[in-house]
Amino acid sequence: MMKTAETLTASPPEKRAIPRSIWALGFVSMLMDISSEMIHALLPIYMVAVLGTSVLAVGLIEGIAEATASIVKVYSGALSDKLGKRKLLAILGYGLGALSKPVFPLAGTLGWLVGARFIDRVGKGIRGAPRDALVADITPPELRGAAYGLRQTLDTIGAFLGPLLAIGLMWLTANHFQTVFWIAVLPAFLAVWVLAVFVKEPEQPPVGKQRRALLSKEALKRLGANYWWIVGVGVVFTLARFSEAFLILRASEAGLEPMWAPMVMVVMGVAFSLSAYPAGAMSDRVGRLSMLAVGMLLLVAADLVLAFAPGMGGLVLGVALWGFHMGFSQGLFGALIADSAPAELRGTAFGFFHLLTGVALLLASVLAGLLWDMTGYRGTFVFGAVFAALTLMGLWLMQRRKILGIR
Repeated sequence: MMKTAETLTASPPEKRAIPRSIWALGFVSMLMDISSEMIHALLPIYMVAVLGTSVLAVGLIEGIAEATASIVKVYSGALSDKLGKRKLLAILGYGLGALSKPVFPLAGTLGWLVGARFIDRVGKGIRGAPRDALVADITPPELRGAAYGLRQTLDTIGAFLGPLLAIGLMWLTANHFQTVFWIAVLPAFLAVWVLAVFVKEPEQPPVGKQRRALLSKEALKRLGANYWWIVGVGVVFTLARFSEAFLILRASEAGLEPMWAPMVMVVMGVAFSLSAYPAGAMSDRVGRLSMLAVGMLLLVAADLVLAFAPGMGGLVLGVALWGFHMGFSQGLFGALIADSAPAELRGTAFGFFHLLTGVALLLASVLAGLLWDMTGYRGTFVFGAVFAALTLMGLWLMQRRKILGIR
């Protein structure tokens, strides 16, 4: 018997109830992440060990790359609101990311690598906010946490499959970085094909007068107090979670050989993928802020373990805790933004969130690199723990403000 709309609404959130286009978007993210992480899991070691780049320079490059993506997300998100065409911008962004991948094996100098990283992040910026808004457009409100968690889980499966492939290929090719980079090109182009064929975008209402101006002051006011509280907490949180490149460098400090460096991303990715969907689905029932608070506690624990626990055991535990904190935070922030923003401004809302957190990531990565060069890895991870604790205070303040209705 066919279920009625009321029955579906009353049913508890389950994976099988999530629309097929969300699964397709998840597989798109997974394929692109396989490609990206095959490269990025090796890139910090390649820059430091082969090209002689300083750790501060790695932090600066990573921060600029992510900040670039965040700035572009503002405009692509607002443009997707104006056009009502989120899938088109997502295809453009994923396509640009795929086109950047062949530059990595061809690059002979640091400048070329920085250029490729920049192009890749511009592509990420173009697709990020429209894709995140598209998830909310496709999914009923009572399944948003589960939908964002599922997409994040599939994305993260790619984040550890990529490094696993990198390890195997580094072994097969006797540490030939360029060969690994070439093979990484293939899943990137496959991701674009899956997006174009299998993701169905719902019809958007005609553009109203309130959406004619791109990034208008009126639009920012209409986002409301709930939204800006979430953004503020997200910014402080981002100061605590600098680039994952520093986890790879921490592994190198612990004595892990370059061929095995991608295992850091594998451990983190497994923990991330195991926790993202359960955390998102649970947030649909018990509230987003409670689950987010668990994520912040996990980040504090991860930073302290990475700063002070000795040996490979401490490294593995710290990286796993870092992955679990990602599972309890990334999808939840997406669901909170979708919950708080008007439907016709979701692209703009995600864009500004990514812009401000991207600026925070640039600052966090530069400070982390500077602290590492001045005090060693302990200073970097203690710095992260302090800001994670400040994020917990922000969540507590949000819960105290009952008038916001955020849970």
